Amino acid sequence: MNCTPIHPAAPGRCVRRAAPFTQTLACAGLTLAATLLAVNAPAATPEPVQVTVAVGTPGARLNPAMWGIFFEDINLGADGGLASELVKNGSFEFTQFTMGWAFSGGGSHAVRMVKPLHPNNPNYLEVTTDPTRPPKLANEGHRGMGVRKGETYTFSVFARAAAEVPVTLQITVLGQGGQVLGKATLGRFTGEWLRHSVPVRINATEAKARLLVTVEGGGKLDLDMVSLQPVKTWKNRPQGLRADLVQMLADLQPGFMRFPGGCIVEGHVLANRYQWKTTIGNPEERKLIINRWNDEFKHRPAPDYFQSFAVGFLEYFQVCEDMGAEPLPIINCGMACQFNSNELAPLDKLDPYLQDMLDLIEFANGDASTPWGARRVALGHPAPFRLKLLGVGNEQWGPQYIERLARLAPVLKARHPEIQLISSAGPDPDGDKFNFLWPKLRELKADLVDEHYYRPPAWFLDNTRRYDAYDRQGPKIFAGEYAAQSVRTVSPDNRNNWECALAEAAMLTGFERNGDVVRMSSYAPLFGHVDGWQWRPNLIWFDNLTVFGTPNYYVQQLFSRNRGDVILPVTVAGAPTAANREPRFYASSTREEKTSEIIVKLVNATAQSVSARLDLQGAGKLGGKATATLLTTAKLTDENTLEEPRKVAPVTTRLGKVAAAFTQECPAYSVTVLRVPQAK
Repeated sequence: MNCTPIHPAAPGRCVRRAAPFTQTLACAGLTLAATLLAVNAPAATPEPVQVTVAVGTPGARLNPAMWGIFFEDINLGADGGLASELVKNGSFEFTQFTMGWAFSGGGSHAVRMVKPLHPNNPNYLEVTTDPTRPPKLANEGHRGMGVRKGETYTFSVFARAAAEVPVTLQITVLGQGGQVLGKATLGRFTGEWLRHSVPVRINATEAKARLLVTVEGGGKLDLDMVSLQPVKTWKNRPQGLRADLVQMLADLQPGFMRFPGGCIVEGHVLANRYQWKTTIGNPEERKLIINRWNDEFKHRPAPDYFQSFAVGFLEYFQVCEDMGAEPLPIINCGMACQFNSNELAPLDKLDPYLQDMLDLIEFANGDASTPWGARRVALGHPAPFRLKLLGVGNEQWGPQYIERLARLAPVLKARHPEIQLISSAGPDPDGDKFNFLWPKLRELKADLVDEHYYRPPAWFLDNTRRYDAYDRQGPKIFAGEYAAQSVRTVSPDNRNNWECALAEAAMLTGFERNGDVVRMSSYAPLFGHVDGWQWRPNLIWFDNLTVFGTPNYYVQQLFSRNRGDVILPVTVAGAPTAANREPRFYASSTREEKTSEIIVKLVNATAQSVSARLDLQGAGKLGGKATATLLTTAKLTDENTLEEPRKVAPVTTRLGKVAAAFTQECPAYSVTVLRVPQAK
C-alpha cells in the first residue's frame, strides 16, 4: 500500500490506497462479472453485514434537485425523438436540399430562395405541375414515421401559388407495403405565403410509414415547412413533444433538467455552436444547423442529422416546469469543441457570449417590462421560469477555459447573484486536465464544478468513497455526466446491462452519503433511437412507436423517487471486499420529512446473497408498515429490450412493521430500497 494525494478537490490530504485495481483488471482483460465471481467463491457463506443508521443525529440537508436528467440532441434525441414532427427536412434546409425526399411522376421541382417565407429559413421547394402526370413527393421521415391506428395527425404546409390556378395537394400516409393508412386533400392556395393544414385519420398502426404528397392541377406551387404531427402530444400542445418520451422523463421525477447538451453547445466550430435565440419563436423562425453528431463517428455516420430546433429553449423551459424540475441551461463561453477545431473567440470579443447569458436570464426570469421578458410573454408564457442555475461552457479545459471563465463569471455574479454558475472540470475525473482546473476553480470561488466519468463498472465500485475526503468548504459538485462503459468509452459495443447499472447504483450511494458536497447528478446521454444512435450506452431507448427504460433508468428512478430531505449518517461493518480491499456492499440513508420515513438504500455487488443487519439508532417509535423495493436479475449481462422492456425492473413488497433493529436479505447483484415509517 502507498500514500497518494487526493486530487486537487481535497488539497493537502492523502489516503491509504491499495494498488490500482482497475488498472490491474484492464491489463488482465477481466470483466467485473469475472472478478466478482472470483472474489465471492460460491462455497463461501458471507458473514452478516452490520448497517448502522444514525437516525437520531441527522446530517446535512440534501438538495431537492439532487437527482436530475441530462438532455442532448444525440441519437435522434430531439429531431426524430422528443420532437413530434414526423417529416424529415420539411423546410428543405439540409446541406443536400432535398435529402429525405424522393420524387416521381411528371412535372419538375427545384429549390429556390426568392422571397422566402422567413430569412432564417431561406429555402423552399418550387413544384411545376403536369396535369397528365402529377408530381409526387415522398418523405421517409426519421428512420420511418410511427403512426397509430385511430389517432389523428395534422398535415400542414406553407404554400404560395405562382398564379391563381386550381392546384390541390393529395396527402397520403402509406405503410411499408404501400397500403393507404390515411388520406386528405388541401387546396385554395394564393399568391402569399400562408399556412394550410388538414387532419389525417390513421386506420392502422405502422412504425415505418412514409408521407406522399401528390400535386394535382396546372401551374407552379411553392412549398415550405412541410409537416406531419400527431394531435396527441405532451400536454396536447400543438406542434408539441412526443408524449410517451416525456412521460418517461416525468416518471423519473427529476429534480432538474440540463439542456441542450453536451457537445452540441460547442459545435465543431463557433459558427455552428448552439445559439438559443435562434431556437425560439414560430417554427419557420428557427434557424436550422447541422448537428455536430452528424459525422463525429466514422463507425456511426448520420449524414441526415440536423437540428431543426423543433425542440427549442421555450420547450425546454416548459417541460422543466411541467415536471417540477429546475431548468439548467448550458451556454457557449466562446470555445468550440476542443476535441474538434478548438476554435476560440478572442478574449476581447467575448461580449456576444456574455450578452447571450444575460439575455437568457432575462428571458427566463424577466417581466414584461424587459425586452427578453417581453419576448417570453409574447410567446405565450407570462410567468417567469425562475431560473437559478446556468452552465458556463460545457466540457472545456485548460488555461483557455479559465481565462474566459474569469472574464464571464464575475460579471454574471455581479449582475445576477441569485444565479449559481456551473463550471467545467473537463472530460475526465482525474489526470492533467482535471488537476489543472480544480485549483483554478477554487481560486475563482466556483459555485458548482461539473465532473464527468465515463469509466468501466469496476471504477465506479472502487470510487464510491471518492467524495468522503472532498473539501467541505470548497466548491460543490455537479456530477453532470456519467455512465458505466461495459467495453470502453465511445465503443459501439457498450451495453446497458445490469453490470453497469449495479455499479452506478453503488456510486450513487456515495453521492447521497456526501450530499453536502455532491449537490446534483445526472446520467448521460438520455435518449437513444434504436435505428439512429451514435453513442451508447443511453438511459432510455425508443423506436418510432415505443419506449423502454434500461436497468440504469430504474436505478436512477429508485434514487430520485426515494430521495429524502436530510442525510442520515451510515456506517457499514463487515462488508465483503474485492481483491483490492474495496467494499462490494454499499449503503446510504436519508429521511423524508413529509412522510416521516427513514429511507435506506443497500447495494450488493457480490455473487451471493448478503444478510444486512440494520440498526436504526435513535429512530424512536416506529409507525406503519415498512416496504422494500428490489431491483435485481440473475445475470450481470441482462438488459431490457423492446421485446422485454421490464426484464430488469423494480418490485415493491410490504414488510409489515419492523423493529429498530432487523435483518434484510439482499440477493446477489441487487439494489434494495427500504422505507421505514417513524411514528408521527
